Amino acid sequence: MPKKEEIDIERFRVTIFGSARIKRNDPTYKLVERLAYEIAKEGLDMVTGGGPGLMEAASKGHEKGLLGRKVQTIGLGIKLPKEQSFNKHLDIKKEFETFSERLDTFMELSDVVVVAPGGIGTLLELFYTWQLVQVKHMCDTPIILLGKHWDGLIEWIRSKLLRKKLISAEDFNFIFRARSCSEAIALIQKFHEDWHAGAHVCRNFLKYKRKHPKKRRSPLH
Repeated sequence: MPKKEEIDIERFRVTIFGSARIKRNDPTYKLVERLAYEIAKEGLDMVTGGGPGLMEAASKGHEKGLLGRKVQTIGLGIKLPKEQSFNKHLDIKKEFETFSERLDTFMELSDVVVVAPGGIGTLLELFYTWQLVQVKHMCDTPIILLGKHWDGLIEWIRSKLLRKKLISAEDFNFIFRARSCSEAIALIQKFHEDWHAGAHVCRNFLKYKRKHPKKRRSPLH
């Protein structure tokens, strides 16, 4: 197992995006905490923005689910005018000056992306991931939309963009819906099985590393 401050780039990881503003007594906080707990029980690493709100819920749940398992919680923070501190449930922390560099690191580390309820920042993360999959700048990474929060957005995209042929029906091939923790974890289990079978092992960083085996290093360095 790597040291706490190191990352094992060969492992399967789930990224969870979501709002920093959602409080601990919110049902969505508890939903994300439970999902992260189940992700840890599956023995899977997790990546978040490392901050408060749903990022904290995910890191907290993941930590509870460890029970001696060799998994890691990674937090990718961002420097903001109003300082957003890391939560206390992280194994590895990395802070970025720009959203672009941070987003690219998320993409390098992600095998599955779960998008929990959130605002502008979460929308940015969702659409950045979706666009890179659409234009094949990264492989066919599944995107799971968690909860009912996204219903109106997806309906709008279908009615305003797909109907007018501004996007293609194929652009939805990697968008999945999960209303509950059990639905989300079932999808993640399936994607993990596919990954083991070789169907999704094609993160850009891994492709680069295999072409240049002497340059094996974490994208966090």
